[in-house]
Amino acid sequence: MAEPNAAIVTRGLAKRYGRQVALDGLDLRVPTATVYGFLGPNGAGKTTTLRILTGLVRPDSGSVELLGRPFGRGERRVLFRVGALIEAPSFYPFLSGRENLRALAAAGGPVPRGRVDEVLDLVSLRDRAGDRVSGYSMGMRQRLGIAAALLNDPALLLLDEPANGLDPAGIVGLRETLRALAAQGRTVLVSSHILSEVEQLADVVGIIARGRLVREGPVAGLLAREGEVRLRVAPDEVATAGAALERLLGAGSVRRADDRGGVWLVARCDPARAADLNRQLAGAGVFASRIEAGATLESLFLELTGSARDGLGGA
Repeated sequence: MAEPNAAIVTRGLAKRYGRQVALDGLDLRVPTATVYGFLGPNGAGKTTTLRILTGLVRPDSGSVELLGRPFGRGERRVLFRVGALIEAPSFYPFLSGRENLRALAAAGGPVPRGRVDEVLDLVSLRDRAGDRVSGYSMGMRQRLGIAAALLNDPALLLLDEPANGLDPAGIVGLRETLRALAAQGRTVLVSSHILSEVEQLADVVGIIARGRLVREGPVAGLLAREGEVRLRVAPDEVATAGAALERLLGAGSVRRADDRGGVWLVARCDPARAADLNRQLAGAGVFASRIEAGATLESLFLELTGSARDGLGGA
């Protein structure tokens, strides 16, 4: 039975490539009329999932529902209501952007008259629509790919790394366009590695690792439940600072997270206790150069996928 108010539902989705496990029982539920952030480290199974959802790859087992209908080998008509940009878009380089879109429109389902210029406006390419695609930048090709995905006015839009090649203004414009589509009742699934952008864009996120779902839910709710305080300390003070914080919060409550800016200690606790942690460090002779209260999507992602260093030792 189809789930109500869900644009995508997968149950027990599995896929192997030889000995490599791409998906290992993936269960997703993407609500309708939302922007859904689909996240995972490289090799987690995101692209395989998108290929299955667009009929490019068949799963070994499991089931898929798209827009309230079962989706499988004999159920492809639902794809007329789906737009997709999977990996780098391909176009005829000797044709203009407008001519490429017209060719795509003629090859697929019915496209209303004037729709080509409408989607060119949506992605801010109207002024360059008559230029050959061979002269387009990477960002312009990406925007043309998004325009192609919107040609059939889809109820469901699947985008794999749509911000690739876009400058900051282009990313903001893309965010506004996708939010507007969701406000109109469409569902947008975005796979992206730009976690800060997904945090601003998505209503709901699903995080996968090693082919399985590890967390799914509204962004605000997930971050509210993942209370933490991040404290930047000098590398040679990590052991002293970590021990002091664990005396206050308990063993296993503190982990180390490095970035290009230096070393952070991440304490799992109510963000309201940031001042208590600062006093505890000062009592141990350690002074944090920066304190940030509250979880971020990036920190949650790193913790759930094991992409951050564990423990307090090591460089």
